[in-house]
Amino acid sequence: MSQLILENMPKADYSSLFNDFVESEFFLIDGDSLLVTCVCEKSLKPGQSLHFFYLVERYLLDVISKGGQFAIVFFKDAEYAYFNVPELLTLRTALILHLQKNTTIDVWTKFSGCLSEEWNNSLGQSCPYFLIIADEGLNNQQTHLFNFVVIQSWAVKVNIVLFSGQTSDILRLYAYFMQSSHLKQKFFKKFQTEIMIAYKTLIQQLEKYRDLGLTTLFGDLKFNNMVGKACETLSLLKQLWPEGSDIRRVLSVTSCSLSLEMYHYVLENGNFLTLKDMEDFCKLHCLSVAIQLRLPLSQRARSRFITSGWIQDLKIVFKMKKWCEYFILSNVHMFEFESLNLLHLSDLSDMPLLKNVAFYYENENAEGLDLDVGDVIMKEYVHLWDTVSKLVRNFDVGKPFPLRTTKCHFLKKTPLPIKESSQEKMPNLGFIPMSCNLVDEFTGDILKDLPFLKCDDPIVTSLVKHKEFDELVHWHSHRPLSDDYDRTKANFNEHSKDPRQLRNLQKYHVFQRFYGNSLESVSSKIITTQSVKPKKDCNKSRSSKTHETKADIIARENKKRLIAKEEQKEEEKWSTLSFSIEKEMKRNLNSGMKKLEEFLKSCKSNSVKAQAEKVGLMAGLKAWKEHCRAEGETTKDLSIAVHMMKRIHSLLDKYSELLQEPDRKFIARCLMYLGFEELANSLYPTQVTYYDRKKNKYSIGIGPARFQLQHMGHYLIREERKDPDPRVQDFIPDTWQRELLDVVDNYESAVIVAPTSSGKTYASYYCMEKVLKESDEGMVVYVAPTKALVNQVAATVENRYTKILPAGEAMCGVFTRDYRHDALNCQVLITVPACFEILLLAPHRQNWVKRIRYVIFDEVHCLGGEIGAEIWEHLLVMIRCPFLALSATISNPQHLTEWLQSVKRYWKQVDSAMGKGTFSKRNAGSHGSHHKDHGRVRQSYKVRLVLYGERYNDLEKYLCSVRQDEVCFDHFHPCASLTTDHIEKYGFPSDLAFSPRESIQLYDTMLQVWKSWPQAQNLCPENFTHFKNKIVIKKLDARKYEESLKEEFTNWIKNGNEEQARMVLQELSPDFHDYSGEMLDFFPHLVEKLREMEKLPALFFLFRLGSVEGCAGATREFLEKKQEEKRPPKADKEAHDMAIKLRKVKKSLEKQKIIDEKSQKPSRRLDQSIIHEAEHNYLLKSLEKNLAIPQDCTYADQKAIDDEVSTQKGPSLQMVFSRVKFERKGATLKNLARRGIGYHHSSMSAKEKQLVEILFRKGFIRVVTATGTLALGINMPCKSVVFAQNSVYLDALNFRQMSGRAGRRGQDLLGDVYFFDIPLPKIGKLIKSKVPELRGQFPLSISLILRLMLLASKADDPEDGKAKALSVLKHSLLSFKHPRVTDMLKLYFLYSLQFLVKEGYIDQEGNPTGFAGLVSHLHYHEPSNLVFVSFLVRGLFHNLCQPTYKGSKHFSEDVMEKLVLVLANLFGRIYIPAKFQDANVKFYQSKVFLDDLPEDFSAALHEYNMQVTEDFAFFLLIVSRLADMKQEYQLPLSKIDFTGEECEDSPLVSHLMSCGEGRVAVSPFVCLSGNFDVDLLCPGVPNNVILHTIGINHNQAPVLWPHRFDSRGRKMPLNAYALDFYKHGSLVGLDQDNRLHQGAAYHLLKDFSLTIKSISVSLRELCENEEDNVVLAFEQLSKSFQEKFEKV
Repeated sequence: MSQLILENMPKADYSSLFNDFVESEFFLIDGDSLLVTCVCEKSLKPGQSLHFFYLVERYLLDVISKGGQFAIVFFKDAEYAYFNVPELLTLRTALILHLQKNTTIDVWTKFSGCLSEEWNNSLGQSCPYFLIIADEGLNNQQTHLFNFVVIQSWAVKVNIVLFSGQTSDILRLYAYFMQSSHLKQKFFKKFQTEIMIAYKTLIQQLEKYRDLGLTTLFGDLKFNNMVGKACETLSLLKQLWPEGSDIRRVLSVTSCSLSLEMYHYVLENGNFLTLKDMEDFCKLHCLSVAIQLRLPLSQRARSRFITSGWIQDLKIVFKMKKWCEYFILSNVHMFEFESLNLLHLSDLSDMPLLKNVAFYYENENAEGLDLDVGDVIMKEYVHLWDTVSKLVRNFDVGKPFPLRTTKCHFLKKTPLPIKESSQEKMPNLGFIPMSCNLVDEFTGDILKDLPFLKCDDPIVTSLVKHKEFDELVHWHSHRPLSDDYDRTKANFNEHSKDPRQLRNLQKYHVFQRFYGNSLESVSSKIITTQSVKPKKDCNKSRSSKTHETKADIIARENKKRLIAKEEQKEEEKWSTLSFSIEKEMKRNLNSGMKKLEEFLKSCKSNSVKAQAEKVGLMAGLKAWKEHCRAEGETTKDLSIAVHMMKRIHSLLDKYSELLQEPDRKFIARCLMYLGFEELANSLYPTQVTYYDRKKNKYSIGIGPARFQLQHMGHYLIREERKDPDPRVQDFIPDTWQRELLDVVDNYESAVIVAPTSSGKTYASYYCMEKVLKESDEGMVVYVAPTKALVNQVAATVENRYTKILPAGEAMCGVFTRDYRHDALNCQVLITVPACFEILLLAPHRQNWVKRIRYVIFDEVHCLGGEIGAEIWEHLLVMIRCPFLALSATISNPQHLTEWLQSVKRYWKQVDSAMGKGTFSKRNAGSHGSHHKDHGRVRQSYKVRLVLYGERYNDLEKYLCSVRQDEVCFDHFHPCASLTTDHIEKYGFPSDLAFSPRESIQLYDTMLQVWKSWPQAQNLCPENFTHFKNKIVIKKLDARKYEESLKEEFTNWIKNGNEEQARMVLQELSPDFHDYSGEMLDFFPHLVEKLREMEKLPALFFLFRLGSVEGCAGATREFLEKKQEEKRPPKADKEAHDMAIKLRKVKKSLEKQKIIDEKSQKPSRRLDQSIIHEAEHNYLLKSLEKNLAIPQDCTYADQKAIDDEVSTQKGPSLQMVFSRVKFERKGATLKNLARRGIGYHHSSMSAKEKQLVEILFRKGFIRVVTATGTLALGINMPCKSVVFAQNSVYLDALNFRQMSGRAGRRGQDLLGDVYFFDIPLPKIGKLIKSKVPELRGQFPLSISLILRLMLLASKADDPEDGKAKALSVLKHSLLSFKHPRVTDMLKLYFLYSLQFLVKEGYIDQEGNPTGFAGLVSHLHYHEPSNLVFVSFLVRGLFHNLCQPTYKGSKHFSEDVMEKLVLVLANLFGRIYIPAKFQDANVKFYQSKVFLDDLPEDFSAALHEYNMQVTEDFAFFLLIVSRLADMKQEYQLPLSKIDFTGEECEDSPLVSHLMSCGEGRVAVSPFVCLSGNFDVDLLCPGVPNNVILHTIGINHNQAPVLWPHRFDSRGRKMPLNAYALDFYKHGSLVGLDQDNRLHQGAAYHLLKDFSLTIKSISVSLRELCENEEDNVVLAFEQLSKSFQEKFEKV
């Protein structure tokens, strides 16, 4: 069991626990693991319970503030593990009581153990997603107990998260996540009996240990006797203190009296301490409790810390006393003191204080120092000791004074017994003075309060230019490096004349257009730059239509003629097609109607459309009559009625002005036949009697409103505007879309939040078109979050627009980390955030930046994402032009808009301060007044918020389950995800929409549950105001009905009908059948079932790379097996024979050809060769037919390919296949594609992804398995979306992004979402959770600050550079509306500058010096970039890189491996859980654990770290002034306050609490364990030592500790994947030994290889000497690593 757990550790994902749930998924925390983790905290001293509780609460508060929803579970059996450490038993009991009584946390204590039946049932009901547990206990027995919990959790599909190695930042908590899998579930099933037996044996063994431990202490008194004794003592105390008391007093007097009695009872056992010693010890204890009760935390935090240990003989006394405390505490509940105050359960024991008191009495007091205790404390102490003497009935315990009656010393003698903060003083540093404009402007208001060093201070004088060591003399560290833009591989050399290059460029453009065409079939628009003149005319004509020129009149007449001609054409087309369509409708109404609808889609004339609709209606009526006559009274096929109503809807809504009276009469007749008399009468009053006879026979039998909602829900007409907008040619935009066009026309900025596929991207293309038309200089930058999305947008732009530009200019460019193309000479640049940031921060690209007219941010909610979120922030605050920020999912768009508006206000001030001249400068190089004009227009600083909530098509959700080995589907009503509590607290979620039939379902259920429901009549569909007598019910009417139902249902809950409401929700919940086996085994059956139901194309979301590829492969095998079974037995042999014959014929044909060519004459054998040719063709066709895949053994849509081949003039799909010929997974993807299957994940190359995307959009592939990479904006619309695997990444945000793909606009009116193998509570959570609010990250880093300083001092336009740098510093989302955070960031900025000055990267004027360029170039890797450069400057690489012999340019393999070892320690840091080192695992190819740095590097790193830590600790001392001390004296979660009046009247207290110095930045709770500011200098100080309200922690210090230790103090090894790969070059080796999935390993190695290359290029640029060893060594390494990497 332990081995299974250990082997799975390195496979654990290290990821963020609550991805973006506003309220996370429900999970559990194992209470004992929490206790063990906090007890082992390095800063905590034994016996200091208040500090312990502070650690527990800080952790829990951190989890809660990040959205955690959890319960803490303490198993009863877990108590056995502590019986040899009774002090933890008391602590555990106090912790449980404290969490139950003083916090709102849900604490479970009723379960005996993890294998009990009750526990299993409870997990079934609560469905926690994971359990956080420790991987190691305090002893082996506890570790085994934890292992049982892990194995049992996996068995019931609960995942495991380890306490070990957790880290936390402002928004997220990261941890090792160990997924439950089918294998682990099978393991439990297989060994269930053995596991049960092992567990019982372990518990029995622990019980024995307990009894043995008690016997050594209490003799013949057993556990239960002791419980009895404790209860006696408590009942006696109740008589003495009838008015009750504080738990600290109760516990101190009862535990003292009980332990004294017990000590007296077992004294004859020959203990070394006398009873008098024991009494003295108890007196000291009571005095320390009296001090504890009377002193506020501010005073106790100044306590001296005694380092001496207790004498050996006291150990027994402590054990006895702690057992007594445990018995008392665990039975406190039996005597409910009405007024027993449990508030201070967290402060029951303060061992350091007790030592302090004991030390005074046996050393200082004994030597003659006699200090007064003080009245208050004296009174308290006497009261406590008197109570103890009354509780001890068997003997007399002596008077309260004197405290010491014996000479016994309780503390050991040590040379330095008192830990003085003054022994090690914190370095008293000051800030180095700087004279720099940027610094003054950002931090000017706080500079006056800060300590600065004098100019003659040694620190300042030593800054005078670091002398670089000799080897670096020929290095030009000041030389500006080429930036990432220059380094990025250009796809093509734009200025090349090489024909091969030109051909490749042509191929690229052809493919881009083909790719773009697969995304949307719009014809390309040719754009020409428009001069100013027409614009003026256009404005004139708008203002005055009276002055029509002759040209205008002619143009108008021509247009009329054209329209008439079009109309005639359409009529001719209809007259030719109508006959065949009518015939088809007679034969089969459904397929006929399909043809009719296809015609209607392509037809442009309204009058022709109206004719066609009438023909359709007539056919429908005929079919309905025939159907009803044939069926008689049995159930009717309502699809015919639906077809009729669709036609009626169209005629009355779209073409009503074209209808004559006979048409209306005919429609009324049709309505009569359907049984909708009232509607018929409202349209055309008739004599009803004529139809009465037929009524029952033809009538549908339900009311028209219910019929339309229930059976036609998704066909209901959407409210669309009829008036065209001259700015849009292809469609009529909605009101909100027009608002977007206005935004662009007025050069405003906007935040746009609208659902997926609602058409929000249209605005961005309108914006591009506008800028392209304006001039040849202006630019639009489109920022997309992923490379896949960049490629997609670029292809769309190339396909949409064509523009002839001057030589050297391009219309569209791309820039990603992998490649760039026309990036700086284009008008539309499509890029990723990191690359755009590089351009904005590059000092010498400012002129290029000034050309930008608009920036479009797609998927702007990435601002709250996990990786690179702060970059989005920087971009939004640095750009000076207007922007559009698009997203489908933000829950606080108002906050975001306010923030962006504040940024724009800043730019408005900057622009006015820089003077009006800026704009003319900005448009330098543009022609004429036209551009200055734009300068004026462009100054709109307004940021609009445009919200639109309506999806084009409804989404319906289904639950998949496996019953009797069959995949079944149940409809999942959205209400099933809600509870009455949720509705009462939050109402219905704003984006929880019903389809019309779901509204009807809710109404029917409400009526069924509450028969006498008063509103039933009003909300009945037929009586509802918006439906009454309406022939055409629209989508908007259905929405209003839905809103009314929701409102009524909410009123039920508010007005006391909660029980009925609960029953409604119960009724609407689907039956959930949990399947015990591996659900993914049924994946192919699921796909097959969806095909049968015509629900393909579909996207299947899985979240593990292995499953994505595995499920696609399994589906292919399923189809191959199906084909194999269908194939005739002899087919294979026939195919084999044909292939042989074919080869022979081919050979003879080739032979014949050669002969013919040689003999110039026409051969007599000509007829022979014709025969051969015919035979060859026949054989080929037969073979193809034999090998063809039957239609039901593939999901590929052959028709899509045939259409493609017949319509494509240019490149075909063959080109897409040929592009993946040499890709890693090319062959696999081709084989899958033949079956209509594909997969898509982040570890694929761009070409592989594009293959899948294009084939899916073309309809050839119809089944794609994918990870979340598809969620971000990739255009792959489908009919259905299936969630087939649960994951921490499946959160509210991703769910909305992914499910939004279902339902293709213009093709499907309804989208289906299926949940397969997702727990029911999770589904509910996904549907009802709000999407996360965008919150800011910590915005600054040392490298960013260095890059800003570079920009401010080196920019081509210094004013502009400084303004941008200031904007980034001032406008972080984190500090928006939080002035205290702003102050903290200012201080952090100053700290960073100090660091940069000391390291020699900038001078005191803020100008870059030294290797600033290299550091900022490697900014992706902070703090490794800083360490790398410090190694370089110290000459360590020059010492290492010695060639094989003098004068050689080649380095030995040993040098290369050492170099990789150093780089892996810096740039390839992936940790493995510490416990894995205990696993007895054999590795085959890899070493797995990375070795430490070589000695000289290690020493240099230590020196660097110590210097940085010293500065950072000083910085913390200064920032600590920003702390909110009121909060610092409260426990973080329970908010229990430890402030109060300080005790002034006790000289003794003043003496004991005399260490106020050196405790400024450390939390007062942590001071109780004797921690000082000096302790901040220790390596790896935990963040919970620092004051928590200053909002900063050690993560922000640029240190790189060579070893990371988990909370238990165990070293966490680094994964040696990079070095192992360098040695063996095998991805398989990394998979089996290093436990990295091959796709993930590929990613990591690619990054590592890029880093080496980047360093190598930088060093070559900085060094003039061709022969420099370091440069040569890095070039050799870069080349050899790249070669190995390319082989895989």
